Amino acid sequence: MQIDFLGAADCVTGSRHLVTWGGQRVLLDCGMFQGFKVLRERNWQPPTQDILAADAVVLSHAHLDHSGWLPVLVRHGWRGPIYTSPATRDLAEVLLLDAAHLQEEDARRANRYGYSRHAKALPLFTQADAKRAIGQMVTVPENRPRAVGKGPLQFTLRPAGHLLGACSVVLECEGERLLFSGDLGRQNDLLMKPPTPLDHADVVLVESTYGNRLHPREDIAGVLADIIHASIRRGGSVLMPAFAVGRAQALLLVLQRLKAQGEIPSHLPIFLDSPMAVEATALYRKYRRQLRVPEREMQQLCDGVHLVTTPAQSQRLVRSQMGARMPAVIISASGMATGGRVLHHLKAMAPDDRHHIVFAGFQVGGSRGASLVGGAREVKIHGEWVPVRAPVTHLEGFSGHADANELMKWLGQANPPPRQTFVVHGEPEAADALRQRIARELRWPVRVPPVGGRFSP
Repeated sequence: MQIDFLGAADCVTGSRHLVTWGGQRVLLDCGMFQGFKVLRERNWQPPTQDILAADAVVLSHAHLDHSGWLPVLVRHGWRGPIYTSPATRDLAEVLLLDAAHLQEEDARRANRYGYSRHAKALPLFTQADAKRAIGQMVTVPENRPRAVGKGPLQFTLRPAGHLLGACSVVLECEGERLLFSGDLGRQNDLLMKPPTPLDHADVVLVESTYGNRLHPREDIAGVLADIIHASIRRGGSVLMPAFAVGRAQALLLVLQRLKAQGEIPSHLPIFLDSPMAVEATALYRKYRRQLRVPEREMQQLCDGVHLVTTPAQSQRLVRSQMGARMPAVIISASGMATGGRVLHHLKAMAPDDRHHIVFAGFQVGGSRGASLVGGAREVKIHGEWVPVRAPVTHLEGFSGHADANELMKWLGQANPPPRQTFVVHGEPEAADALRQRIARELRWPVRVPPVGGRFSP
């Protein structure tokens, strides 16, 4: 067994782990780097020959930091199967096509207005690239072993919570097992069921997004209700940058419950300004059996919600918030304010202190969302510096990631313990904090691999 850690090894994005075993090669995830520019620039590096020689990709879930480099891989000629769960395949289609569209639009805008530092701005990948990657996806039911081609290597997808369709991956070969956690969900998530318990693996790759933190014990619904009431009293609105998949649906669920309980005005307009979130919500209904939410609530998730689908509708909504003429709650993508329609809302609302900006969940370092949560008084949007006068709140309780204690509880179920554990998918402080806890509390051999590191555990 040989593992090459090609991403998510010194940061929390770009998940790519190449496993060579039994004469076969499997790439676990194929994600984009996000956040700081020095990380984003890695996305433009062409695939190595080792990656291009992979027999297959096994995709843990649809988030772009796990799936977003697939179109780049296929553009460079890779034609193998991309194995994943049915729900992840459907969500990945929505996410990848939207990401390609946004990149094409951003490149066109940069070229039109001349704010790119390059002679000609180019998208990382196109919609045609995304469609080719989607066409190579092969769906595999959860909890059923599947061989990789005709060799001895096989894999099993095990539900991991976190996101619709998200799975951990068990690789088996020659009587041994490697388990890649993917992103692990929480024990009491708003939408998802808890992750499948860890039983036995010889080698474990575990994520560490919240490896040095615990989720706050706050009443996130109550905090959100207080923010909404305060904003209405000021004559302002609440803008919620949200991931279109998972987070937008969780926010809609909480807002509908607050209305039903009389905690916020029943007539308060709620706008979902994200075509991708509208599509994703339909998929969450399609795969409702994977959720912990009663069917009735899922069917009523968009009752009374204004679904903003066209660019013209979105621009009218943006104009309605200039001068704070109409108090409302606006949910718009992207969740870290890195692109998409939410940027137009930020430009209109951030300079006005009557409004309130609420980020729900983890913000990658170097992202616009992380800057705002960190107290930035101005942010650059579409080449312009925009003042930030509206208050900004970070509700980490909406995160879909297991926190440090939940990660340790999941790991502690292993019987017998693994012979080696690798801590991945975390910022350096988070990854090392989890490494120390594993060594101290579980007494397992554990390390944080460097990017580009190669190990034969």
